[in-house]
Amino acid sequence: MSASTSLCAPRAFTLSDFDFELPPELIAQHPAAERSGSRLLDGSSPAVVDRIFRELPGLLNAGDLLVFNDTKVVKARIFGEKATGGKLELLIERVLPGHQVVAHMKVSKKPLVGGKMVMAGGIDRGGFEAVLLGRWPDENGQLFLLQLSDEPHALMEKHGHVPLPPYIAHTDTEEDAQRYQTVFARAPGAVAAPTAALHFDEALLADLAARGVQRASVTLHVGAGTFQPVKTENIAEHTMHREWYEVPEATQQAIAECKARGGKVVAVGTTTVRTLESWAQFGQASGDTQIFITPGFEFKVVDRLITNFHLPKSTLMMLVSAFAGYEHIMGLYRHAIANQYRFFSYGDAMLLTRRQTI
Repeated sequence: MSASTSLCAPRAFTLSDFDFELPPELIAQHPAAERSGSRLLDGSSPAVVDRIFRELPGLLNAGDLLVFNDTKVVKARIFGEKATGGKLELLIERVLPGHQVVAHMKVSKKPLVGGKMVMAGGIDRGGFEAVLLGRWPDENGQLFLLQLSDEPHALMEKHGHVPLPPYIAHTDTEEDAQRYQTVFARAPGAVAAPTAALHFDEALLADLAARGVQRASVTLHVGAGTFQPVKTENIAEHTMHREWYEVPEATQQAIAECKARGGKVVAVGTTTVRTLESWAQFGQASGDTQIFITPGFEFKVVDRLITNFHLPKSTLMMLVSAFAGYEHIMGLYRHAIANQYRFFSYGDAMLLTRRQTI
């Protein structure tokens, strides 16, 4: 099933409103030495405070509920060639039954339907074959449906590379295999990390539990579309990418109990926000979502948000602006740039509170 929203941004907001100048040297190329040693910009009140992420437990209250995205990043980037010898790259977005996958394909000329691709050296060299079945989810889709010669997750683990974001310049390393993954990753399927959760380590989780902060999980398999640029100045014309999510019954119950006791639901990352608000908006505990959260959106579940800093003109800039207020967010970004915060997936984080009025 598919959850899709027709909610549009107010006409006062255009794509240019979400642009800002970022010095390239502030784009983090590697993670901080310690997960919880990243900086935390506390923007949860008008008085902005510079903190360290491990200070987070002191900013939450007993009875609050932290909700994490427990998706696991898979080694989804695999290199190969067409039967004609032309080089290609697959980025596997979704695994389907019967050894089929949905993938992005980077190649000079797309092969014909039925065409075979020799991946990771081919079967004779320990690799595998992929056969193009068509486009996905329909004949006009931007993704491709492929049949693999063996179980996809096993093939990705053996032959794949960590799908680092396009703004990280180095090829993936063993450090990336460890650090571009949360410490509680459980459900394989993401091609991008839920990056706000990368700051949590076991010591911090133990500290939070000791202070009475509760914990629950959802799953949203983050797709490569999270990096897809918005190309229309009228943001209402943008088509959101499709991602699969699930809100377990135990998490639904934990949220109800948190609300009943007066606690705050604290979403760790925008993927968790999109999951919880999709569930609340459409009444589906699992399925696909294309929810597009822009200023004017009415949040039904999330009270506070922990998030990294996002790309200019991105849908995630629009989401955080909807959550905490446009002027407040732009002020926080100006502060972060002036104070040399580290940006994007391996960068620093901020703590936000949902504004009470639209």
